[in-house]
Amino acid sequence: MASNNRATQINKVLKVTKKHFKPAEIPTDRTVLEHLIYACCAENSLHEAANEVFASLSNDYFDWNEVRVTSIRELAQLMKGLNDSEAAATRLKRVLQSVFETHYSFDLELMRKQNIGQAVKQLEKYNGASRYVVAFVTQNALGGHAIPINDGLLQSMRVVGVISDAEAKKGTVPGLERAVAKNKGVEVGTILHQLGVELGRSPYGPTIRKLLLEIEPTCKENLPKRPSKKPKPPEPKAKAPAKAANKSEKTKAANAKSAAPTEKKSAGKSSTPTKKKPAAKTVKKKKPTKKVVTKKKKKAAATKKTAKKKKKTKVPAKGKKKSATKKLRKRKPK
Repeated sequence: MASNNRATQINKVLKVTKKHFKPAEIPTDRTVLEHLIYACCAENSLHEAANEVFASLSNDYFDWNEVRVTSIRELAQLMKGLNDSEAAATRLKRVLQSVFETHYSFDLELMRKQNIGQAVKQLEKYNGASRYVVAFVTQNALGGHAIPINDGLLQSMRVVGVISDAEAKKGTVPGLERAVAKNKGVEVGTILHQLGVELGRSPYGPTIRKLLLEIEPTCKENLPKRPSKKPKPPEPKAKAPAKAANKSEKTKAANAKSAAPTEKKSAGKSSTPTKKKPAAKTVKKKKPTKKVVTKKKKKAAATKKTAKKKKKTKVPAKGKKKSATKKLRKRKPK
């Protein structure tokens, strides 16, 4: 975008916002650390809510070291009046922890005596310090010319065409400090802050839509749109990878080859292969071996035969007397 067009568009934004919002008062008697803590609370909320949270933090806790060691859940419960209580509690705890680890104290008044460039670099090194926090401390505590920009204001500038999408990702609005005088920086900063809070609080509400269309009537297509409640169509099933398909085709081809007769094994040989008959097995007949009969075996056989003959001869029963004729035969002649 050309510089002239950007400047005229910024002037439109300032003209319309001054009609709808009133500037807020920010105390100037706070220390650098107190401005830092207040910026952590007020980044995406109204100044009135940030004042109440800051007062409760300074009254309910003994010192800022006690706030540092408090859990994020407890801090978020105390800061529930903010639009982003949990995010603000996380920013605050990280910033206090980083300040303590860097200086081993919570005294940052030496930054007022330093060059603004050096002080800004030191603020950017603190963990949890966003662009808004650094710009707010630079403007209100160090006396520099920097306008704090929160997320809602950045989105509003993109909708009305002041910045592009690439510039919105970087989180900057080129030419804003040049379009605003330094003595009007705090006043303009609080007005633009309220514009950003309104968009962040209700991005689809009628109030912010009318306000942005009043700044730029042709920005209807860039307005935030509600997400559709229609269910998403089912995702198509993922196709099988090509490698798996190739493997299945190869296996099919191999099976077909194994099932088909193997006709083309040798190119130079005859087309009709001759099957070889299996050779007949020659079984050798064993010659009958003659049994060698030893003398001991012959004696054993003879004794078996005599034993059988003895069994066949009847033995007379006991108690029976032999006949007289047999007795006479056995007698010897005198």
